[in-house]
Amino acid sequence: MLNFTRGILSLRGCYSRVRIAFVCMPITGHLNPMIALARRMQTRGHQILFISFADTKDVVEAAGLAFAAISEAAYPTGSMTTFMERFAQAVGLEPVQYWIAEIVPRLLKDALEDLPRIAKEQEVDAFAFDTTFTYIELAALRLHKPYIHVWNVLPFDSSGTTPPYMFDLQYDPSPAGRARNLEALSSIRVFSAPRQEIASAYAQSAGLQIDWTRPDATVSELLILSQVPREFDLPGIPRPPQFWYTGPFYDDSGRRPVSFPWEKLTGAPLIYASLGTLVNGLEHIHRTILDAARKLPEMQVVFSTGRNVRLDDLGPIPANVVAVQSAPQLELLKSAQLCITHAGVNTTLESLMRGVPLLAIPITFDQPGVALRIAHHGVGEILRLRELSSDALATLARRILDTTAYRTRARHFQQIIQQTEGLDLAANLIDSSLREAGMVRI
Repeated sequence: MLNFTRGILSLRGCYSRVRIAFVCMPITGHLNPMIALARRMQTRGHQILFISFADTKDVVEAAGLAFAAISEAAYPTGSMTTFMERFAQAVGLEPVQYWIAEIVPRLLKDALEDLPRIAKEQEVDAFAFDTTFTYIELAALRLHKPYIHVWNVLPFDSSGTTPPYMFDLQYDPSPAGRARNLEALSSIRVFSAPRQEIASAYAQSAGLQIDWTRPDATVSELLILSQVPREFDLPGIPRPPQFWYTGPFYDDSGRRPVSFPWEKLTGAPLIYASLGTLVNGLEHIHRTILDAARKLPEMQVVFSTGRNVRLDDLGPIPANVVAVQSAPQLELLKSAQLCITHAGVNTTLESLMRGVPLLAIPITFDQPGVALRIAHHGVGEILRLRELSSDALATLARRILDTTAYRTRARHFQQIIQQTEGLDLAANLIDSSLREAGMVRI
């Protein structure tokens, strides 16, 4: 296990070249931080291979990384778009079940079969796995290669200490709250059965002895990284000794430039609104945000709607709104007074990096858990879908804008993120774990 302290994690020097494969789910919210981390390791002299599905090739190569596609014949370019379309208008546990019980098992089966071939052809020395690609690490175990895990989303808590992040539950550290959390965990375990069956069959065929009674049986013993700052998580969650909170994996230079009509900004106080890149096809939420903007005439709203709705279908756009399908989020947040968000991890962390408070409208996946942390730490408020109306949204937005405590708390986290330097800390930890595995020499 890793037994070093943060004080010695600034080691730099001439490293022997290690071929590290970063294996990631084909989802923008996972790709952006994983690409940033891969790029940082590449600047340290390591040879990086980014492995995902063909749909991600362009964005990975645009970031200057070598790319290999998993099972390209089975998943040609455009395949993931078909899978993801079902998420656009889904809420609650429906997309969670669809993803865990239907999509992941299929991707896992084909990836486990193809990853050893890619690793041998590309002479991979070690792996960094997107943790949500559960059990893909069995391929590394079969190849006897070291591997680490990376939480690009909110790290899951399977202990029952806090609510499972896909449930809209309050934080309650009492015994009754823990019992409620464990009951919620039990209710979703059935989703994982198909994935478990594929993993078990693969392990048996590969001659791997896995204790399936342990939920963490295949989790990396070297290193588990989370881009969520420790201070932003909920208290009391038991984490293994190799688990490290870092801070956002942020590398703006590795992203494709996004065009934006900057000339339309009037200089009025700015609200930035976005529902992310995946579950963003619910037109009634978009219309509610537009209607709320009309009730905030002194503000200008930039609304990044995503590609799952047509702007023409949303009706008249208010005069104080700039609506676009995609926007340079990081640049706009520099000037924003408030971020209206679905409570995705990346948008939340990028807002806090700029000291911007948040108004969260969680929809699914880990968004309820992120929203819970936004409210718990006083950096914003939650407006749940069952409570959503333009009046409620405008009222809550104005409350956050007019209450200095929210921005003060957001700036507190901005300072934490700046001081932690999460991307460098994560890279230092990877180098240290590789040294522990005998892969790096100084």
